[in-house]
Amino acid sequence: MISVDITSKSFGPQPVLGPIRFRIGAGDVLGISGSSGVGKSTLLRLLAGLDQRFEGRIDAPQSRAMVFQSPTLMPWRKVIDNITIPTHCRRDEALAMLERVGLGDKAESWPGQLSLGQARRVAIARAFVGRPAMLLLDEPFASLDTARVGDLLELTKALITEFRPAVVLASHSETELEALATERMVMQGTPAQLYPLAGTRVCAGS
Repeated sequence: MISVDITSKSFGPQPVLGPIRFRIGAGDVLGISGSSGVGKSTLLRLLAGLDQRFEGRIDAPQSRAMVFQSPTLMPWRKVIDNITIPTHCRRDEALAMLERVGLGDKAESWPGQLSLGQARRVAIARAFVGRPAMLLLDEPFASLDTARVGDLLELTKALITEFRPAVVLASHSETELEALATERMVMQGTPAQLYPLAGTRVCAGS
């Protein structure tokens, strides 16, 4: 079980996040909606441990992975290296995960040779290869057309079912949230807080 009890987060004198409290377990997918700039990405960076300057407490496992709004691949490294270097996984594990996401023939390609959809599949492969206990998805399918989003949603849902991480998904897309989320909340206000979305199950402890 992952427990989040954030009191506040500020950038200088500007408060960004107010009290935020929730708990999620293995296989749960908490979907968070909210307007652009409200603080969704800030929250995910706190959960990922990329920013530790906040008041409160986050009890989460060390095994975490994050898929960002852009694929964030190293253009000077081949696809296989973009998986093995950040995650320290074995080459055979990376190759197996590339096969799993439909890119088994792209291991020796350069990121610049990939389409955006393929690059996002690499990012998903990188996130799942270490079997993280916690997975953070920040607008993971942004800028893709509807057909490609549908394919990636099916792939991501299957991988979540198989590996059962606790997932926090931040997205503007109702299609993505409805497809993946088992629980829904909306972020709003200044400073921002999380509120239950009417008609959805509320995270334990919220």
